[in-house]
Amino acid sequence: MKNLTHYLGLAAKLLVFLLVLGFALKNSHTVTFYSYLDYVWQAPLIVMLGLAFVLGALIGVLALLPNLFRLRRQLASTVRTAESDTITQTDMPVV
Repeated sequence: MKNLTHYLGLAAKLLVFLLVLGFALKNSHTVTFYSYLDYVWQAPLIVMLGLAFVLGALIGVLALLPNLFRLRRQLASTVRTAESDTITQTDMPVV
């Protein structure tokens, strides 16, 4: 069963790769990006879309970092508190 899921995962990755490759081949014409200060950049459409995706993902990860660090600090303090509050175990049965 483990091998079957491995091969299904590989097939799904191959399918996604082929879909993206086909999309890239269909959209290979050049587009122009106009920015501030008369900056102009020309590149294929798939490059522009890929950059937009990567920049969006990067901005999303950067937006989550403060929350991630706060939660890690909170977890570490909770673990320290739990370790200091543990009751020593004895061989006496609980009645």
